Amino acid sequence: MGIALKSLATGIIIAHTHPSGELKPSKADKDLTQKLKVACKIMEITLHDHLIITTESYYSFEDEGLL
Repeated sequence: MGIALKSLATGIIIAHTHPSGELKPSKADKDLTQKLKVACKIMEITLHDHLIITTESYYSFEDEGLL
């Protein structure tokens, strides 16, 4: 959030990797996404997506309706 604020961003996409290759988001992934969603709303920044990336594919919280 700090970088988004310093950059005067109006929207962000966050991403992280799962080196194990597991695309299913963990409880921690889901919890963090919800906290970021709330923080973004307070700061008037749109959270466009949260991506989990592996060497084979990706998981989009937006595509899965979790945003």
